[in-house]
Amino acid sequence: MENLFWIGFIGAAAALLFALSRFRNVMKYSEGTDTMKKIAAAIRRGANAYLKRQYKSVAVFFLVMAVVLACLALLGMVSPFVPFAFVTGGVWSCLAGFIGMKVATAANSRTAHAASESLNRGLRVAFSSGAVMGFTVVGLGILDISIWFAVLRYGFHREAAEIATTMVMFGMGASAAALFARVGGGIFTKAADVGADLVGKVEAGIPEDDPRNPATISDNVGDNVGDVAGMGADLYESYVGSILATFAIGAAAGYGWNGMFLPVVLAVAGIFCSLIGTFFIRTGEKASQRELLKTLRTGTYFAAALAAVAAVPLTYFVMRGVTERWWGILISIFCGLIAGCAIGYFTEYFTSDTYRPTQDLAGTSETGAATVIIGGVSLGMKSTIAPILIIAVAVVVSFLTAGGTLRTNASGYAEFFSCGLYGIGIAAVGMLSTLGITLATDAYGPVADNAGGIAEMSGLGKEVRERTDALDSLGNTTAATGKGFAIGSAALTALALLVSYIDIAKSGMDYAPDLSITNPAVLVGVFIGAMLVFIFSALTMSAVQRAARSIVVEVRRQFREIAGLMEGTAEPDYEACVDLCTRGALKEMILPSILAVVVPILTGLILGVEGVVGLLTGAAVTGFAMAVFMANAGGAWDNAKKYIESGQLGGKGSDCHKAAVIGDTVGDPFKDTSGPSLNILIKLVSTVSIVFCGMIVKLSIF
Repeated sequence: MENLFWIGFIGAAAALLFALSRFRNVMKYSEGTDTMKKIAAAIRRGANAYLKRQYKSVAVFFLVMAVVLACLALLGMVSPFVPFAFVTGGVWSCLAGFIGMKVATAANSRTAHAASESLNRGLRVAFSSGAVMGFTVVGLGILDISIWFAVLRYGFHREAAEIATTMVMFGMGASAAALFARVGGGIFTKAADVGADLVGKVEAGIPEDDPRNPATISDNVGDNVGDVAGMGADLYESYVGSILATFAIGAAAGYGWNGMFLPVVLAVAGIFCSLIGTFFIRTGEKASQRELLKTLRTGTYFAAALAAVAAVPLTYFVMRGVTERWWGILISIFCGLIAGCAIGYFTEYFTSDTYRPTQDLAGTSETGAATVIIGGVSLGMKSTIAPILIIAVAVVVSFLTAGGTLRTNASGYAEFFSCGLYGIGIAAVGMLSTLGITLATDAYGPVADNAGGIAEMSGLGKEVRERTDALDSLGNTTAATGKGFAIGSAALTALALLVSYIDIAKSGMDYAPDLSITNPAVLVGVFIGAMLVFIFSALTMSAVQRAARSIVVEVRRQFREIAGLMEGTAEPDYEACVDLCTRGALKEMILPSILAVVVPILTGLILGVEGVVGLLTGAAVTGFAMAVFMANAGGAWDNAKKYIESGQLGGKGSDCHKAAVIGDTVGDPFKDTSGPSLNILIKLVSTVSIVFCGMIVKLSIF
């Protein structure tokens, strides 16, 4: 079976070649007028400048960590391959986000121009650019895994168990890079967005993306560095992490090469299924918001259905020789696919303005901003019910059908337990197998948002702006759905990584650890994990607040001091706002990111393996609930504002609109900074714990 892993290279080639074809398709479209080209060029310059400075900062962190890991490797506390894999994982994660950002900044003006011709053309351009991001992420992810497998197996002749244990440590680099990208990009985009809305819409009473607003360009830049580059790096590490965690569990369950090969072949099948699904996304010229949602849903659901069909022969072929319960593993895969679609649907229900929850939230604006904020917080909290129950059912069903048992006194309990955990890991892989098309529908959103801004700033006709607004509103929902999908997969992946940590730790210990909740070390660790989620969220929210404050002050200054700015006879200083956002984001992203690395190590050195297990449990449970709450509340606030801007409740400029804008500014850091960063946090603390497990076992105080 180990000789079939070359299939990963085929899947990677197919994904990357399709991404290249979509990129060429996007570049065939015209950028539009000279004004549109000028605005798009300014957005590109800002995005490139920010990412260049961000990557320089991240490079310093990676250099320091590589040296630390090299020292630990010399001391025999980590595999000698880990320092190199840490660097390559970070580089590929950043590369996935960078490519997506480059395509998005090339597609924004093209989408606006295509929308001036028809709604369907605008959708096709924006979605094609998102497809570049989606298939680049899965292509690079499966390529990274395949290369390292080939190196370890054929270059160093390692066996299955050692390869699985070593490769599960490789996700740390991707997770660290993703956290920097998500936090830094999130701070940038929401500082610009909040500053532009508060001064432009509320105080000055000018439309969104009005060229007179000095923060408009930085707002559009932020969409690319946060929602595109950040999301790409985020889901790259989710994708790789789920496969590597299942590698380790498969080896522990005694499935050997077969247990390691199944997640790879499922990922490859998912690439082809996603590729086919993209051709089902098209719409009519007069499509409603519900019809636009339906066409995207059709593509993703069709890809998931194809993946489910493909999983039947693949699971039978790969697993029937090592376990009689291959059918149970197949059901686990189905659980992951169904759970992903279900979470996407309920996220859409709570955040789309085509459904009652968001419409009711918009109605609270009639009594002011306070009731909008209260209503949004309540909606976000209620929206956690469905995802948590879905994940709970998926975990239990996949565990039991794969061969697990909940009775600790059962004969062969340890073997049953490992088999059941493999079911949970393969469910996570199933959920992420169609990531190519799921991420395409997510990355499409920021492109549509930018297209609306360019249409407004270029003075295109009202009909064009209506089309881009429709695409933008759809993008808000698909972005929320993508975040829900990412958070759901993070919960399953974090659980799989937790199991991997326990197995690796036990192999290096000379006693059986007490991992019961009554153990004070475990209990204290749970509290620390829950606290870490709140502190991390507080730091990222405060970072947005401070950076946004500087933008508000700068925009007010320009409106006050630049003569003729409000009359449209003078141009604002866009670069000043871009520079403020860049400096603020790079400064503020450091502490939260470092905290995610330091806390699990310190907890392990003080409380031992048991304390780390508690920390990972507390962070995963609390982080999952908090991330769903923040992402959905923020998405609902945003679309409640869009619902009013469509002409409901007085439309743009009304008191209801101003109240909704305040709610949206509160929701911005919820949904685009703190919320989506939490799913990376819960995986990063897991991978950090796994990498430093050997050191913790040898040096812990208790």
